Amino acid sequence: MGSEKKKAAKKQTWKAGNMLYPVPAVMVSCKRTDEKPNIITVAWAGTICSDPAMVSISVRKERYSYDIIKETGEFVINLTTRELAKATDYCGVKSGRDVDKFKQMHLTPAASVKISAPAIAESPINIECRVKQVIELGSHDMFLAEVMAVNVDESLLDEKGTLHLSDADLLAYSHGRYYGLGDCIGKFGYSVQKPSKGKHYQKDLG
Repeated sequence: MGSEKKKAAKKQTWKAGNMLYPVPAVMVSCKRTDEKPNIITVAWAGTICSDPAMVSISVRKERYSYDIIKETGEFVINLTTRELAKATDYCGVKSGRDVDKFKQMHLTPAASVKISAPAIAESPINIECRVKQVIELGSHDMFLAEVMAVNVDESLLDEKGTLHLSDADLLAYSHGRYYGLGDCIGKFGYSVQKPSKGKHYQKDLG
């Protein structure tokens, strides 16, 4: 019985919509000169190129951060964790026009290395970005940006300098809810890797 194929579930067809989940829930920080820094939570962010390293975020025109990012051409993608879940949600539902999100969520603006926009000190990974192109799409505009620097918490590095990102307890967003990532079930290429005698797969792959 164990070799029997699982019966395919019956499907419904829905109208076209955004159903690509899970996605990273990131806090994007930005700042105009002589103004308070702001944070916007973005679920539509992604990697688009490895050389040069480039990412994208999609933002509604009416969001407070939209004009800041478009005018300055800079932003920082800050990865989020289980500990930052409340702040992540707050920065997505409150507007920087009305509140100081850094102050309200007890977050610390940290100086970036390559750009003027501040990072969030409490985030384990800060990705400094410079906008290369803005693509107008409809409900959202996509900001295509080059990664200028990546700042990593030293607590996530071992004695050899290897990054253990799994130790950060990162946050994911799926259909209106936030989740932890759970256990590792494989690594890139594991489906074709030949097993080694006497060795067992480790959850923490480094």
